[in-house]
Amino acid sequence: MALFIPTYFSPISQYHAILNSNSITFEVEDNYQKQTYRNRCYIYGANGKQLLNIPVSIPKSSKKTKSKDILVENSNWQKQHYKSFEAAYNHSPFFEFYKDDLQKIFSKKYTYLLDVNLDSFNFIKNALELPIEYKFSKTYEENKPNDFRDLADSKKKVEISFLSYIQMFDQKFGFLKNLSILDLLFMEGPNSINFLVK
Repeated sequence: MALFIPTYFSPISQYHAILNSNSITFEVEDNYQKQTYRNRCYIYGANGKQLLNIPVSIPKSSKKTKSKDILVENSNWQKQHYKSFEAAYNHSPFFEFYKDDLQKIFSKKYTYLLDVNLDSFNFIKNALELPIEYKFSKTYEENKPNDFRDLADSKKKVEISFLSYIQMFDQKFGFLKNLSILDLLFMEGPNSINFLVK
């Protein structure tokens, strides 16, 4: 059993680890931490690496809030994020193929961040036809075997051997590693799986 934190259109490193695990459990009993992939992802925009951040609401009543209890602020973030994906990938080989299913996430009203992250995971699971089932943690435990929760830390440098692929603006800025899985999906489509398995 491998342990992961549900994140927003996770970085490629997380899907690399997920696809090379026998079974996965999503951590839902952890305390929320700021500046992680829980509510952000990076894509390849026309000006280079672009951050997309979901605004969240953290209750002021307690110092520690579980990630599963974090609320989404329903501002214009969905409209802005979808426009950013469209601007970055509209001319990519596979954006047109996936955009209708992607739009469903950005037209749905969410209360909890966890639900956004699970929908983004299920979108990728369906797009790549991944035979993956997952369950949720029941308690928080430290130092578990096959613990990949640190992949949710956006400040941590992740070292994985990963094949490069053609990106939308790589002639301008070069190859950018470990972007959101969407970058790989829109460029490689069903072939993305070959970049993720060992």
